[in-house]
Amino acid sequence: MIHNSKKHHELCVLLDYSMNIEQIYTGCLAQGAYFIESAGEAVVIDPLREIQPYVERAEKSGVKIKYVFETHFHADFVSGHIDLAKATGAQIVYGPTDMQLGFDALKATDGQEFKVGNITFTLLHTPGHTLESSCYLLKDENGKDVSIFTGDTLFIGDVGRPDLAQKASDDLTQDKLASYLFDSLRNKIMPLADDITVYPAHGAGSACGKNMSKETYDTLGNQKKNNYALRADMTREEFIKEVLDGLMPPPSYFPKNVMMNIEGYDNIEKVIQRGTRALSPEAFEAAANETGALILDTRAPQVFAKSFIPNAINIGIDGSFAVWVGTLIPDLKQEILIVAEPGRETEVVTRLARVGYDFAVGYLEGGMNNWIAAGKETDSIKSISAEELAGIQKNNPETAILDVRKPGEYQSEHILGAVTAPLDYINESMLKVSKDKTWYVHCAGGYRSMVFASILKARGYDNLVDVAGGFSAIKKSGNFQLTEYVCPSELS
Repeated sequence: MIHNSKKHHELCVLLDYSMNIEQIYTGCLAQGAYFIESAGEAVVIDPLREIQPYVERAEKSGVKIKYVFETHFHADFVSGHIDLAKATGAQIVYGPTDMQLGFDALKATDGQEFKVGNITFTLLHTPGHTLESSCYLLKDENGKDVSIFTGDTLFIGDVGRPDLAQKASDDLTQDKLASYLFDSLRNKIMPLADDITVYPAHGAGSACGKNMSKETYDTLGNQKKNNYALRADMTREEFIKEVLDGLMPPPSYFPKNVMMNIEGYDNIEKVIQRGTRALSPEAFEAAANETGALILDTRAPQVFAKSFIPNAINIGIDGSFAVWVGTLIPDLKQEILIVAEPGRETEVVTRLARVGYDFAVGYLEGGMNNWIAAGKETDSIKSISAEELAGIQKNNPETAILDVRKPGEYQSEHILGAVTAPLDYINESMLKVSKDKTWYVHCAGGYRSMVFASILKARGYDNLVDVAGGFSAIKKSGNFQLTEYVCPSELS
């Protein structure tokens, strides 16, 4: 039986009575973990840091978790391998690596087999995304290849970016890693049967690739036909060029998460306990004034805009929360004070911990309503509709508009005259913002623009106005002159 658990939706497809495969997909990280069981035993592949769901899943089925398989040292999240092994007695398994680990684990060899109930996993060493990257090929009780868990080696529609592990040695480059990946795909994965199912570690929205599908699994045969990186007639040089083309710089927290996954980390329960201390408005204010804690307001952008604690920054919990926290807060050890919708505080602390931010030190008890009722100072950010912006621009053609989307989004289509200032590079982007005039800030849908405005507001910029609904609302209004990027080669 295959299960695909995505948010609160579960799709079950009958496969084989000898096993049960469950994909546990976490949308905010675009990450897929896997729980596979057979005849009283189970494995978990690439678990998230909060391990209780896996433990409960095993207890529900009455199975013992025998192995925790890791496909590589993850960069985009902190894995739950250490805590899960301690809680269940499972053995942690990695592919071949020379790294010194801060915990007990088996460094397996290429081709090594692992028996789980009536099924067998074979580790295939597939360097390229990282040096230790490995896939796990699943065979049923009859020895037939059924599926392959590819980690960040092969995605649906894409392959893992080969630029993240360059610092592993002095002579390692992204070109060398891409060349390794070319060989791994063609020698280890592409020779496998077309009917096996590919289960990757990520889908669309992850920064570990550039062209991932929104689908979270597929047959290998379909990928051979549709994945640009698996073209049978592709040369090594073509592969390297295409895989490296268009890669955005990775978020700054990636190397730090790698080291946490290699060296170890605090127990997740301790992290949650530390971060979920309820603080009265007075205690919250004292903590903010007496420490270097950052005030992180995780409410929806338009709710935040109306009233927030001075110097708070807004990164909404219902967007790409973990990715933007990792991109915009450089220090994993930064102390964080949380403002959240009441009842969501534990969720916030957990999602911070998923990407290594373990030093939340408490939250505002009762949320902003309690802060306001206590008569504490508040701040706000003006937000207008796309229609209002159109009226302003009509009266003043020199209206300063700031587009904080990614460069590729801006190049695809933007308001004529808008200045590109990507949120991803906020320290450089803010240099474009003068304090002597009003700037109207938009992104694609209104999430990133409020993040941008809140950060600049905390740095003393009082001249930013948010455009609610972002470029989607702008385009829908039909009131703006838009322009598309023209490639220089098309001008010749």
